[in-house]
Amino acid sequence: MVDSARDRGKSKGGGKMNEEISSDSESESLAPRKTEEEEEEELEETAQEKKLRLAKLYLEQLRQQEEEKAEARAFEEDQVAGRLKEDVLEQRGRLQKSVAKEIQAPAPTDIRVLRGHQLSITCLVVTPDDLAIFSAAKDCTIIKWSVESGRKLHVIPRAKKGTQGQPPGHSSHILCMAISSDGKYLASGDRSKLILIWEAQSCQHLYTFTGHRDAVSGLAFRRGTHQLYSTSHDRSVKVWNVAENSYVETLFGHQDAVAALDALSRECCVTAGGRDGTVRVWKIPEESQLVFYGHQGSIDCIHLINEEHMVSGADDGSVALWGLSKKRPLALQREAHGLHGEPGLEQPFWVSSVAALLNTDLVATGSHNARVRLWQCGEGFRQLDPLFDIPLVGFINSLKFSSAGDFLVAGVGQEHRLGRWWRIKEARNSVCIIPLRRLPAPPVAGS
Repeated sequence: MVDSARDRGKSKGGGKMNEEISSDSESESLAPRKTEEEEEEELEETAQEKKLRLAKLYLEQLRQQEEEKAEARAFEEDQVAGRLKEDVLEQRGRLQKSVAKEIQAPAPTDIRVLRGHQLSITCLVVTPDDLAIFSAAKDCTIIKWSVESGRKLHVIPRAKKGTQGQPPGHSSHILCMAISSDGKYLASGDRSKLILIWEAQSCQHLYTFTGHRDAVSGLAFRRGTHQLYSTSHDRSVKVWNVAENSYVETLFGHQDAVAALDALSRECCVTAGGRDGTVRVWKIPEESQLVFYGHQGSIDCIHLINEEHMVSGADDGSVALWGLSKKRPLALQREAHGLHGEPGLEQPFWVSSVAALLNTDLVATGSHNARVRLWQCGEGFRQLDPLFDIPLVGFINSLKFSSAGDFLVAGVGQEHRLGRWWRIKEARNSVCIIPLRRLPAPPVAGS
């Protein structure tokens, strides 16, 4: 009896041992088999050596983590320093980001054509968020377009003269428009000496400014404010406060009808003086002006590149780059759009519009030679080199870059915005959205 009980106990214990052996063998089969060298190393390694090895591994991991954190901090500091440097350069008017060489010439099929105006487009603006475009024309209408869909979001129709109780609008050719940098206000000026102020979102009429004694030819909001500058064929420059619906002051100096105007953040504006052959910089607080000479014809368009540099175009076919510290052009490109006419009687194509991508080296010009031309400004804006042409038939009466620089908008008409010297019958009165795609970045070495 005792022996049989002992045997049963042995068999029970043997069963346990068998289970343990089988479980060990299973775990060994699941785990990756170690080489003989590794097994020998583990056998030879003492407990103290193992602790030392693990401590070294831990320290190495800590060192790598600290290096990664330091790299991330340095990158962030570089980013902040870069932004601060850009802000300082922008305030001084010396920021010149190099983007022109990255821009690819778009295929003609990529250009979107928006039709809606009956007569020639005269001016246009892009909203600060790049989502909408306002265009105006000789048919006295203003159309708000969706950039994404190309559809009309709103139409401000022509107002009939002498009709009471009708919706407000323009009853004569609209020559200029401007939109505030916060996208709140839209201003439009016409040949009837009127400036109409609209709420940009709803296109609701807010105010009408009167005071100019001839056609209103140029409008610009000072960036970051609701201060509006206007200029006219009456040779004056006026300052308005749109938020308070008030007139501020008038400045005089041009000797002929002023053709165009632009402004940025500083309390000053620049004007193209048409037939008086001057470009002027108006310092509003001092009520003073700087006078620049360089073109030989009527200066019809002007645009600020940054706070210290600008580009202008004239009917002598020239495009000029200016710095505010010099009274003569830093660079002058004659016959910028070529010549036309019979041999011996050739005339340059008029430059009817200019635009610049803010704080960069990219400039666009328009004429009536069936193409928009893009240019690269050289270092210090002392050179103007052609990049490529974009085919567009008609008078390019207005050009505007989007804020992000990913598209260019052209206002095309059968006639020049200021007159009817020629008519290009095959042209379409339209708004053209031209995509500006960037070249892919070159691969990083070792990636």
